[in-house]
Amino acid sequence: MKLIVYSLGQDDPKKCTAHRLLKFGEVTFVKSVRELPNNCILLNPFSKDVLSPSDIKFTKNGIVSLDCSWVEAERCFDKLRYKVQGRILPFLVPSNPTNYGKPGKLSTAEAFSGALYILGEKEQARKILSSFNWGEEFFKINLELLEGYSKLWDKDEVLDFQEKYLKGINNRKSSTEEI
Repeated sequence: MKLIVYSLGQDDPKKCTAHRLLKFGEVTFVKSVRELPNNCILLNPFSKDVLSPSDIKFTKNGIVSLDCSWVEAERCFDKLRYKVQGRILPFLVPSNPTNYGKPGKLSTAEAFSGALYILGEKEQARKILSSFNWGEEFFKINLELLEGYSKLWDKDEVLDFQEKYLKGINNRKSSTEEI
């Protein structure tokens, strides 16, 4: 599946996972909104619609990530109103060194990988994280979630699975606190 990065150049290229993906030929960079194709999904952490396997129909021309600083993210996504389907990823935990364990604060590479896995492109999902020394950790932390999401169909099922998973974590946490 084609992966497209709309980079705003706000991150240090040496630390930016999107630049590393570009170096290994895994993504294409675009320089303006006008270069974004129709019929693709924009991974947007502020979208109201969660990504589900049924969204595969919107990926004819790929998946897009807006690569920007987390500090500027909300403002950047607000400005980006375009002809693509915006989707937030369901609950996943990052393994990258900058935001390790901070739910939702995925790097560009982790976001692409999570989306690909959910959409059934598991081999490509693993391949793009293989060049990061923390890449396999992402799958160790999130495998139950990724497998669960990928076996569902629509956003309601994904949200229901996510809710049950998070309740299970809270129940396990409450049980251990009582001991």
